Amino acid sequence: MTLELDPALLPPPARREEFVETLHGVEISDPYRWLEEQESPETREWVTAQNAFTLAQLRARPERPALETRLHELLSVDMVGIPTERGGWYYLSRQGADQQQPAIYRRRGLDGPDELLVDPATLSADMSVTASLLDISKDGGTLVYGVRRGGEDELQVRLMDAATGVDHSDILPRGRYFGVALLPGGDGLIYAQALEEGPRVRLHRFGSDPASDPILFGEGFGPDKIVGAEVTPDGRWLLITVYHGSAAKQTEIYVQNLADAGPIVPVVTGIEARFLGEIAGDRLILLTNLDAPRGRLLSVDLADPSRELWREIVAEDPEAILESHSAVGGRILVTWLRNVSSEVRAYSEQGELLGEVVLPGLGTASRPFGRWESDEAFFGFTSFATPRTIFRLEVSANRSTLWARSAVPVECERFVVEQRFAASRDGVQVPFFLVRDRSTKPDGSRPVLLTAYGGFNMSLTPSFSAVSALWAESGGLYVVANLRGGGEFGEAWHEAGMREKKQNVFDDLFAVTERLIADGWTRPERIAISGGSNGGLLVGAALTQRPELFGAVVCSVPLLDMLRYHKFLVAAYWIPEYGSADDAGDFPFLYAYSPYHRLREGDRYPATLFVTGDSDTRVAPLHARKMAAALQYATGSGRPVLLHYDTQAGHSGGQPRAKVIADQADIQTFLFWQLGFSASQNKPADQGA
Repeated sequence: MTLELDPALLPPPARREEFVETLHGVEISDPYRWLEEQESPETREWVTAQNAFTLAQLRARPERPALETRLHELLSVDMVGIPTERGGWYYLSRQGADQQQPAIYRRRGLDGPDELLVDPATLSADMSVTASLLDISKDGGTLVYGVRRGGEDELQVRLMDAATGVDHSDILPRGRYFGVALLPGGDGLIYAQALEEGPRVRLHRFGSDPASDPILFGEGFGPDKIVGAEVTPDGRWLLITVYHGSAAKQTEIYVQNLADAGPIVPVVTGIEARFLGEIAGDRLILLTNLDAPRGRLLSVDLADPSRELWREIVAEDPEAILESHSAVGGRILVTWLRNVSSEVRAYSEQGELLGEVVLPGLGTASRPFGRWESDEAFFGFTSFATPRTIFRLEVSANRSTLWARSAVPVECERFVVEQRFAASRDGVQVPFFLVRDRSTKPDGSRPVLLTAYGGFNMSLTPSFSAVSALWAESGGLYVVANLRGGGEFGEAWHEAGMREKKQNVFDDLFAVTERLIADGWTRPERIAISGGSNGGLLVGAALTQRPELFGAVVCSVPLLDMLRYHKFLVAAYWIPEYGSADDAGDFPFLYAYSPYHRLREGDRYPATLFVTGDSDTRVAPLHARKMAAALQYATGSGRPVLLHYDTQAGHSGGQPRAKVIADQADIQTFLFWQLGFSASQNKPADQGA
């Protein structure tokens, strides 16, 4: 089977220029610096030609029709979000099997008929605009929702009278918001917004000009900080959280008693630890890693939040991660992560263990959502063999019942899920999940799709996806690796993959890959790796450091130029995670692994598909543009290097379902083509009978 491109069908070339700058005494070549200019005519012409070339290659492949048909079956199902109850009304997001985008509905009572409130089909002709639920008034009469164009992070904030379906005249302009909440009196909003000068919390009174909204909090904070704001459902408390960058190792907490019109009071400041707050009546429950790398809960009396009065109510567990907590029904519901699988337990305000919420099995439970004064909560559950399911929990009785389930047409009972471990370069045991069909056995040539993330204290836990189902039912292996840099085993695990220790993350990926080979499942040319965002950096580093270890790479919305990443969009948030090449101390380790700078002309690189789009306002798409051009020039393997570029796609999704299916069909076509895999047989295409 021919995996290379026809020499007559090479991708459109990119102009190379002699651009060299000196950084900390080192000369840095950047021949594709011109591709950073997203709107320049030359960039636009090159992007258009590249994308046309990519689609011509992929959409002519014989594998694609069967893949698109199966993905359509797996993805065209009714999907319901976790509901929010206010005033006897349940607000929810729902996307019917025939709907292109999720719409916002409400229903009276648990079983009432759904009333359509916000239909995204009316917001744009091409279905590229989405609507998201932001807040609801206590009586359920006013809805606050966000409108997002394409996949950008920014959104516009709108309000609606739920009874009439008529929007208010007040609109908060397009921006990056980290919390929008109605005032308890119903005459305005409090919102947190990221501005060029830094984050600010503002007050908007209905009928006034948003440009003149007064600042309540945030003056003095620069653009390297993130500020979130929320109001408790009873309208009494404003809770403000200050993050010192993304996945910050340090946060600050402030509260304000809105009912008494009190001042904003600092609760946590100047402590090098992470704190997340949840208000339970008149107490603030803090999840922190202060003196507890795996997390613990502290209780703070809001009448006197002095640090010397803080009281531990749930201690650190040496074998589990305290992942999240909710104040619901007079109890504290805690989600633990034990060996990368969820547990949910209920505690009293004093920290007494009251019971464990029964889950369907090993998998991922979302943080339960509800109100302190209500006995009702909702949570989601999923696993590699369980499509997303939502349960309603009666908190006092600790009794959960099925509320909604996605009816995905797949035989989940066919799937086997195993957790295994691989020894990394330094001996650390790295866990990974292996998903396969029961009939799939190690034969040394199984096609493998391996995905990972390894950063920002984020945990990759078991979850169902159309892609994992497709690979397992087709006879391949779907593998998820839990690398250092993530949050699966606490702050120490996170720190072991940060900054100067980032190479550990790449070494962990190599260890998992080599374990799959050593266990007799596969061989390098049958292994594909896929990652997005920080995971895009991961696979970009992997393909430059160990190109012989992989047959194909999908690199989505990635960071790849690690010497300049912090200069674009919101990337200053990530300096605590990665470091900055402007710092002479950070430059050496960033330069050592920066994928864009590690390419060597003539090396035999694996087939690679870069995926990005103009509407990515988080990770600048210039990374994928520059790397695609550089890799197309450098590779000596003859394997395809393609750029899949959408002028309306971004980091936050937002594509209509038909586009999601088409794009995923393109990605899977690329992988099945390059690994010699077939969706129509339960075996690799070239294995014979």
